[in-house]
Amino acid sequence: MDRSGTEDTHRAGPYTLLARERTVGGGELFAARADDGRLATVRIVEAGHAAVPGVRDRLRAAVAAARTLSGDFLVPLVDADADAPAPWLATRFTAGLSLRQAVDRHGPLTEPALRLLAGGLARALATLHAAGTVHGEVGPDSVLVTMDGPRIDVLGVPGATGGPPPAPTDDMSALGRTVLFAASGDDEDTGVLPASLREVIDGCLYPEPVDRPTAEQLVDYLEHQNLPAPRGPWLPPAVTADLAAAAAAVGALAASGDRGPAPPPPARAAGTGVSRRNLVVLLAGGAVLAGGGAAALAISGGSSPSPARGAGGAGTPAPSGAPPGAPATSAPSASASSADGPEPIVLAGPDAAPAWSRAGKYAPTCLEATDEVIMVVGRKSTSFLATATGKRAFDALNTRDELGANMGRHPTAHADGVFYLLCDTPDQFGLLVAFDAARGKVKWAVNLAAGDPGGGGIVSRYSKNYVAVAGKTVYVCGQVRDVDGKYSADEPTTGYIRAFDAATGKVRWEAKGTDINNVLVPSSGSHLLAASAVPAKKPGHVRMIDAARKGARGWKKPVPHASFYFTTGWPLTCYADGLFLFAGGAGDTLFAVDAATGEEKWQRPFEARNGDQVRIGVPFPSVDGRTVHVPVGSDLVALATADGTARWVARLDGASDTGGANLFNASLRLGGRHAQCSADTVFATDSANTLWAIDGATGRARWKYTDDSQPDVGFLWTVGGDRVLIASHMTMTAIAARRS
Repeated sequence: MDRSGTEDTHRAGPYTLLARERTVGGGELFAARADDGRLATVRIVEAGHAAVPGVRDRLRAAVAAARTLSGDFLVPLVDADADAPAPWLATRFTAGLSLRQAVDRHGPLTEPALRLLAGGLARALATLHAAGTVHGEVGPDSVLVTMDGPRIDVLGVPGATGGPPPAPTDDMSALGRTVLFAASGDDEDTGVLPASLREVIDGCLYPEPVDRPTAEQLVDYLEHQNLPAPRGPWLPPAVTADLAAAAAAVGALAASGDRGPAPPPPARAAGTGVSRRNLVVLLAGGAVLAGGGAAALAISGGSSPSPARGAGGAGTPAPSGAPPGAPATSAPSASASSADGPEPIVLAGPDAAPAWSRAGKYAPTCLEATDEVIMVVGRKSTSFLATATGKRAFDALNTRDELGANMGRHPTAHADGVFYLLCDTPDQFGLLVAFDAARGKVKWAVNLAAGDPGGGGIVSRYSKNYVAVAGKTVYVCGQVRDVDGKYSADEPTTGYIRAFDAATGKVRWEAKGTDINNVLVPSSGSHLLAASAVPAKKPGHVRMIDAARKGARGWKKPVPHASFYFTTGWPLTCYADGLFLFAGGAGDTLFAVDAATGEEKWQRPFEARNGDQVRIGVPFPSVDGRTVHVPVGSDLVALATADGTARWVARLDGASDTGGANLFNASLRLGGRHAQCSADTVFATDSANTLWAIDGATGRARWKYTDDSQPDVGFLWTVGGDRVLIASHMTMTAIAARRS
């Protein structure tokens, strides 16, 4: 291979090339070691491809976008030089085999493994597409299989396969071909696929791009099948043995400094693969594979505005480590290294005993609760149970919601004794319905589908991502999409807000635009906070929407390095005591601004001691608004809303259910209900299928509730009065909020 343009035949920028791994698209991949000792995977772009007009420009744009992205099943970019004589990209080193290697050596994957492969790739692509980027190189050679699931790099090399720039629909077709390869090795007939995947993968392979599902739709499709997750390792023992051998080979190379080709993994007897837990220990066993090691965090002492780190300041992203959401052997933890911060409290508490448990006929899709009544929404009907006993409170209604609550939507809300639900009936589609929570009767219903503009020739579709209520107004928020499916990475998505009278259901006003990608609706006041879509090459921003002026735009704050924070759907921002709070800078700083004026009141940076990049999860307030809780990896930090002073830090210990570090689900920035407060208790779920009840004053655990039978999407739960209500498949369980 011609590596001219590197510093020598074994260098790319600050990286020493250790061993060639494989060829992908327009370049070759190498295991490499940075001058500071960290491992990375370096891709050298083939010289002929780099010389094609326009390729370097597209590469620069792709690199700029990729620097801001992270997420589940994505391997983050850590360094790049698109202007070098031989352009190169460096991503975080991830121990694994290419999908092609795994299938060629050991045969097709099983149905549970195929489902995890399809779901993981879809989640990765959903993150990229939501940020306005396209991968363009999904395939058996670019997909890595690891013990914790599939991985793809956060970017491919633009134009590596020739032809026009790829679109999201091209990624979906490539996903379909990749899953089909994993199921057969070389068969092109989708009949070889298991029934649970055949329909949706066949859809990915439709010849007309507009007919293919989006990545988000594929994720929803798999989630709503409610099939059990595989127990134990997702890969066959022979593949896990290969993973261990490959990791050991690269580790030996990195330790010795050799530059020769990596030796092939040794042959293993059938059935002698290492266990998942032992493999995790092996991969994390030395600094060679730690990728930065433990990411202990310091809560920086200062909380005054800083021009260099302001929400609108460019800042300098920290070196990228394992992003929250990606399985890891260690995770960011918010211990206070300075004298002004509290010592972390490792969570430990007794197991909670259920107050009651009831089995139903169907698995719920979402829950909502008042002090007295739980609204249980399912695919067939909506039922109402008493929170105190779990017994039927009212007759069931024929309203249903098949999609349910997930990372991008939440179709229920309640306020002042009224439930609100986005739902369907056997006769009507796309309803917003208000139920009297005291009687279980419908107050009013609005057909949102009939309200979509376009009449007989509909040109746009309005997704209904979630419903929220504040005062006397109900809000429905979502995204506007063209029916013809046209897409451009340079064009941001368009969101909308519809405001309805809470008493009658009549429309009060509507607003839409690219500056409304998701919307935070505080429980009181007339100021909403909208996060913009993030088009290519441009920063995102947050801005105030004035509900008292029928959706008029107010102040705006740029947030250039936080595109990961602006996914469509559930708001990833917070309101507390008159302030809006959101992550800015490089995603490592919490900013508090006056909701009415946009004036910055304080900022609180979080810093990693070892250089790993820190990114804040979804902040959430206490009921009285005086405290805001910030999830950061394995830590939950309670800050005083008034000035950002740290009150306590609660820390998770142990491993997740996949063998990586245990993380707060709210830190993964997936949206949805992963944390919630009652009057004096903080409730939060983690990646070990545990719900924690934490004393709001001290940060100490009151109790924990672990349920290993939870579906892949995690706990479906809510708080109602003095009960926490948890749905696990068809069983509803209640736990006293203040367990004695």
